[in-house]
Amino acid sequence: MAHPAACLFDLDGLLLDTEPQHARAWREAAAHFGRELSAAELMQLRGRRRHDCAEQVREWIAGASEHGGAVASGDPPSIEALLAVRQPIAESLLVHAEPMAGAPELVRRCAELAIPMALATSSSRAAVALKAAPHPWLELIKIRVHGDDPELRAGKPAPDVFLLAAARLGVPAGECWAFEDSLAGAQAADAAGCRVHVLPPPGETGTTYPSGALHLRSLHEVADSL
Repeated sequence: MAHPAACLFDLDGLLLDTEPQHARAWREAAAHFGRELSAAELMQLRGRRRHDCAEQVREWIAGASEHGGAVASGDPPSIEALLAVRQPIAESLLVHAEPMAGAPELVRRCAELAIPMALATSSSRAAVALKAAPHPWLELIKIRVHGDDPELRAGKPAPDVFLLAAARLGVPAGECWAFEDSLAGAQAADAAGCRVHVLPPPGETGTTYPSGALHLRSLHEVADSL
C-alpha cells in the first residue's frame, strides 16, 4: 500500500470513545433548561466546536420556548449559562474515555513508518489535554490544531482545521489521509481535498458521507494494511 504524505486525525469518536459522554453532557444541560434533545439532534452536534454546538442547542431551547415548551428559566439561557451547566458534566465523564479499537495501534504504526501526523480536532486545547492525559500514546501526535486555535477561522464542516493541520506539517492537504467519524468532520476533510476515511458511529445508518470516502469498520484495518 502506498503511504500518505501525512495522516490527519480527528479525536472525539475517532481516536477516543468520547461521543457518548459528549451526548450525555449536552442532553443533561439542555434538559436543565427544559428541552429534551433527540438522538437525531445529538448526532448533529458530533464533530463541531463547543461554542458552535452551544449556539445550536440554545436555538433549539429558544424554539421550544417560542412554541410553548417548558424552559426552566422562562427564557432561553445564554451560551455562557448553558456551558456553565454542560462543562462540569462533560469534564467528569471525559477523563474515563477509552481508546477506540485500533487507535493506539494506528498511531504507533504511523510513528514507526515516520508518517507525519497531526490532530485536527474541534475540541479546545484544555479539553484535549484533559481527555488525552490518560493516553500517553497520543503524545506521538506532536502537531495539533484545536478548536480554539487562534489561527482557525471556522470550525467543521468548514475545511480550515484540515488545511491548517496540513500546512503545519508542510504537506499539501490533497496528499493527506484524513480520519473522521462525524458528517461535519468528513465534509470538512473532503472540502480540504484530503482522502477521507470515515469510521461511522456504531449503529449509525442513513448518513450520507461525501462520495469517495472510504468507510472503515475499525482503525485496525488501516493499521494492519500500512
